[in-house]
Order: sequence, then structure tokens, then C-alpha cells
Amino acid sequence: MIKTERLTKRYESLTAVDHVSFEARPGEVLGFLGPNGAGKTTTMRMIAGFIAPTGGTASICGHDIEREPLAAKAKLGYLPEGAPSYGEMSVRGFLEFIADLRDLTGAARRIRLEQVTERLGLGSVAAQTIDTLSKGFRRRVGIAQAILHDPPVLILDEPTDGLDPNQKHEVRALINEMAAEKTIVVSTHILEEVEAVCTRAIIIARGRIVADDTPQGLAARSRYHNAVSLRLGRPEQLAAARAALVALPQVESVETDAQGLRLTALPRAGAALLADVNAITARDGFALQALELESGRLDEVFRSITT
Repeated sequence: MIKTERLTKRYESLTAVDHVSFEARPGEVLGFLGPNGAGKTTTMRMIAGFIAPTGGTASICGHDIEREPLAAKAKLGYLPEGAPSYGEMSVRGFLEFIADLRDLTGAARRIRLEQVTERLGLGSVAAQTIDTLSKGFRRRVGIAQAILHDPPVLILDEPTDGLDPNQKHEVRALINEMAAEKTIVVSTHILEEVEAVCTRAIIIARGRIVADDTPQGLAARSRYHNAVSLRLGRPEQLAAARAALVALPQVESVETDAQGLRLTALPRAGAALLADVNAITARDGFALQALELESGRLDEVFRSITT
């Protein structure tokens, strides 16, 4: 559905994107991650045909974005960074304009306009001009124009930027709903977004792909993978509990949060700790408030890969 081969963009002496190759398949929600300036947005813009690559190719549903731009873009819904639009237009007028561009007519046009307006909660602001909207509503309008023609491929650049927690939840629910029948690329630096909606994640740094895995696979690279955290109810037991955990041969180290009465035992090479930690707490009579097995921490993996 999306394929890039050695996609490259240079600006004089700066290489913003350096030989990026990947494929995104039907039913896949691909998170495209990276620190600011890593090349995420530039890559998305080249795939969408917004800017031309210096080298390499990108195609959508088999249509090369440079050789067959109209055919490729007909299959694509694109939410650019910042969700640019025409501020003097009303929300309704803007979506009607997009429907014209997408050649939507008749009953199909009316149904899609109604569906998208309702799904994104734009009915209450349909008559307002876009420049009077809050940042969150402008973002919703941007998503609406991207999905209006019901494309098989979506590229969403920071789709929840500027939204409050409830609106973020709604957008993520929408992405999950659409995922079964579309290919969706979500460019983001918000790691919780990846965990919430993505089936696969690519991390880009300095213009190059440095990781390509499922969110679970990336989390498994964390030193916190299979770590066990416990919270005690009695502060006087903290030192004894720490000593008992350190004594376990499969424990690499123990992190201590004295204020929160919390200990985290980190395993050697991902060893299983839960059963032994549970046995120790029962044997020594520690006043246990909580016991948690960690799957890994994406933020730690992200930092280690990109710095």
C-alpha cells in the first residue's frame, strides 16, 4: 500500500532523509517516530507528493508519486503538520471544497459529508470560519478533510497535536476503527500514541531508520523488560526488601524510590523474576501494597536508540 525505496532528501549540505526504505501493508497502523529534526515530516511530505525527493522512489497502491501523482493521491488521505487550511472559509464550506477536489458527487458526497462531520464532532462549528476555531477543532477539520473521500491509505502527521485528553481518545478510537480496512501511517513523537494505536513502529534518527519492530518488540529491548516493581506498606521494611532482591542471582540491579516505598528489580538479560520476587515477599512477610511485572519502557528504548 505504501512503499519507499532509498528515499532521500538533501538541502545543499544537509541530508534530511537518507536512503529510507520500508513497506506498509493493508490493515497496518505504522508509527513513524523520531526526535525533532529527525526527518519524519520530510519523509511524510515526500510520500504524499508535497515535496520532491532528491533520490529514491515512493509509491501508493502501486502508483509512483512522481510518475503518477494524481492516481497516487486519489488513494491517499493526508493530514500535514499543522493542519493548514483556508481560515476565511467556514468549516462546512471547506469540506464542500474538499469534496469538489475529491470529485465526490450525489448521494455518496452527502453521506460522506454527514458521516465525517458527525464522527469528528464538527456539527456545532460547521458555520464558523476556520480562523475562529480553537487549535483542537482546527485539527479535527484537518482530519476530516483527510478521510472525507474514504481513502485506502492515510498519512497523519501529529494527528492529536493540540487536542485535549478526551479529544485524543476520540481520534485514537477513530484510527483504531479505520485500521481494519486501511493502511495508516502516524508520524508522532508521542510514545503513548504508538502504544495506543500502532501495530508496528519505525524509529528514524538523523534521517535514517534505526529500528523497525512492533511496539511490544521495541519494549522488549528495554532493560525494564521483565522487571518487577513492588510497593511496600511499611517504610521500615524497605532496606530489608532491597537486600533480599539484590541477593537474587538473576537480578542485575534494584532501583529504589524511598518516598514512594517502591522498589524495581531489573533482570539480567530479560530473566523471569516475578515468581522469585513473589516468593520472597511471602517468605519474609513484607507488607506488599502492589506487585507489577513490566513489559518494558518505550521511552527508554527511544532515548537509547536516538541519542
